[in-house]
Amino acid sequence: MLMSKEAVWLWYPGDFEIHQGMLQNFKREERGMGWPAYWYIDDCNRNVNFKRHYDLKESTQFTVLAKGTGYVDVNGTKYRLNHAINCDAGATDIQVFVGNVQGLPTIYIVGEIIKSDSGWLASNFVTTLPAGHDILYTDRNQDPNGIEYRTEKVVAKAQQAVDGGVLYDFGRAVNGTVTVKTNGPVTLCYGESETEARDVEMCYYKQSDVTATTKVRKRAFRYVFVPHCQLGDIELTAMHEYIPKNNPSSFTSDNKLINQIWNVATETLNLCSDLFFIDGIKRDRWIWAGDAYQANFINQYSFFNEDIDKRTLLALRGQDDIKQHMNTIVDYSMLWVIGVLNHYQMTGDREFLKIIYPKLESMVQYFIQQTNEHGFIYGRKNDWIFVDWSEMDKQGTVAAEQILLLEDYKTIMTCGEVLGKDVAGYQAKYDQLFKNLMKYFWDDEQGAFIDSYESGKRHVTRHANIFAILFDVVDENKQQLILKNVLLNNAITQITTPYFKFFEQDALCKLGEQHRVYQVLLDYWGGMLDRGAVTFWEEFDPSQHGKDMYAMYGDPYGKSLCHAWGASPIYLLGRHFVGLRPTAPGYQTFEIKPELSEFHHLHTVLPIKGGTVTVVKDQHQLSVTASRAGGTLIVDGQRQSLEPNRTAVVPV
Repeated sequence: MLMSKEAVWLWYPGDFEIHQGMLQNFKREERGMGWPAYWYIDDCNRNVNFKRHYDLKESTQFTVLAKGTGYVDVNGTKYRLNHAINCDAGATDIQVFVGNVQGLPTIYIVGEIIKSDSGWLASNFVTTLPAGHDILYTDRNQDPNGIEYRTEKVVAKAQQAVDGGVLYDFGRAVNGTVTVKTNGPVTLCYGESETEARDVEMCYYKQSDVTATTKVRKRAFRYVFVPHCQLGDIELTAMHEYIPKNNPSSFTSDNKLINQIWNVATETLNLCSDLFFIDGIKRDRWIWAGDAYQANFINQYSFFNEDIDKRTLLALRGQDDIKQHMNTIVDYSMLWVIGVLNHYQMTGDREFLKIIYPKLESMVQYFIQQTNEHGFIYGRKNDWIFVDWSEMDKQGTVAAEQILLLEDYKTIMTCGEVLGKDVAGYQAKYDQLFKNLMKYFWDDEQGAFIDSYESGKRHVTRHANIFAILFDVVDENKQQLILKNVLLNNAITQITTPYFKFFEQDALCKLGEQHRVYQVLLDYWGGMLDRGAVTFWEEFDPSQHGKDMYAMYGDPYGKSLCHAWGASPIYLLGRHFVGLRPTAPGYQTFEIKPELSEFHHLHTVLPIKGGTVTVVKDQHQLSVTASRAGGTLIVDGQRQSLEPNRTAVVPV
């Protein structure tokens, strides 16, 4: 996991992510009240032993900096932290003991030969693993107990006198603070929408008696309304906070609306992915496993930021022992498992897989403990069987959960085989579950999976059927039945959340329905843009207008208007229209199979591990360039190997 040859901050692997994840999940605020997450949350180990052996060819000197209390042991002799230590040539065993009751125990070693680079081990006195580190913490003057944000000044694009006050429109979603120049105390009313900001009584964020010296909490907003003042009375400036990340992707075409959708989706994901993938920047600010699962699929076709995904996977899983499902949601725990496999397929990072595999296997074993005589996973007391915000028959065991469990068994077998683990027992679990899934949940008369067999209702929704397509549970004949009887059947309740729109459109594209998905992009995501969206929402119902558009969870402004799962057009366009996907871990081999009939002109650059792929369509000519080896272009069934940095040109 640690590849650096230069000094970096070190900790027990996973501890930084777990500690910062805990802090992230305590950042929610609602109408002046703090709202820490309502599930069990782990924190980091409080005492850690770092160790390494050197065979020194010459004498050398080093200094150990640490966050916490402790000492350095060199060949059995103790030394103080923060003091230079001299070592003679020869065999040298170094241990550093650090405890920190308030934060993350972490060390930084300064020296020419002995330094905190590759090769250090960390122990929590139960397990010893390669020490963890993060690309963001490489300087001795940093402190991994805090997050260093960049800042960007944002000036209001417009000011308007309205409702006896002044409305400031910053023209974009800001995640940061507001500075105020005023002669007297004022009230700040925040809003992702103008409607919310102007609702002085019910806006989600409001702060009264603000002066030029008042400490203003970090919040997310586009608009700020200041009641009881006039234009010119005060001056507001926003300071947006962010962690910079590279974006190697781009997308332009002859459809300006699609281009705008891509750009707004990019902005949405960017805002929802600083240290971790979080659900949204205004309301929860929590790390949800289902949201994060989708976010990395989208990330794979935009920022290709491996570090955010690793941090998120580790933070969600927490320490080794399991006390409850992630976010209390059974299906979110199962999506987390599948997300580990996606990370490996995306990155080929075998070292990370080694670190996380024990946590992966114990999670799958936790599922097995929660199965009945049929192999079906069921909800226990305090478990949340979520799946989606949709009317669904959840009496007894639920089909969608069983299909996810099938994919979890496939995941543990695939990952285990990569690491040479014994995974033979999981195949029997898979076989039993598959047999009983088809026996109890497949309905021949309806040509679809039902939600639950125990209620006797034989109710069909889209969700289990979508998962069955995505995870290759059914053969081509049943896929076509699901397409006809469920996905293209308007009598089956429509999906309104971008969360499950992601899965639905993914399944439709897999079945060759790109033309329909293209129209959904224009209508659904384009519909949000028609309502003035500058980022994509948590939910969108085209039948809603006015104030009703912003309500959710029984709260008039409970809906997040900048939600990570809303950015899925990036994935849909990259994976299913441009047709890029890895066929071996880390893009050692990959293919581009374009489906671009909707476009006359297109120019896109998409990331792959260690490089990029550029695809250009100009009327009836397609040009494809990959910056690294391993690519195959597939057009009209014809396969062509791509040479690095050499453009392949084919008619289309």
